[in-house]
Amino acid sequence: MKYDKLESILLEYRGSSVSFPFDQVTPVFKVGAKMFALVSVDKKPLSINLKCDPEDALILRSQFAAILPGYHMNKDHWNTLVLDGSIEEKLLLKLIEDSYKLVLQKMTKKDQNLLANQ
Repeated sequence: MKYDKLESILLEYRGSSVSFPFDQVTPVFKVGAKMFALVSVDKKPLSINLKCDPEDALILRSQFAAILPGYHMNKDHWNTLVLDGSIEEKLLLKLIEDSYKLVLQKMTKKDQNLLANQ
């Protein structure tokens, strides 16, 4: 998957935004103030870090060579997906949605309601 398509998918989520807090080549996608995805565009192939349930993270890593413990992240809660074509797009989209929902669930009810009304 090319970055432009990935960025478009990530920005479709309600309240999502992109920023570059670390450098000019590492986009961070947030909902509110919390990160749900980080893309390494300077790597070939492209890779993305996504938040994940700790049990699911271990299962995914055991099933897919292209799913690794989160690079520079809490390895219990983050996976790095190497987008080399071995992960089906349907699974990638599900994991992006799961990451977004995990972050959304940790937001205060007030912030969740504000987001729902946007």
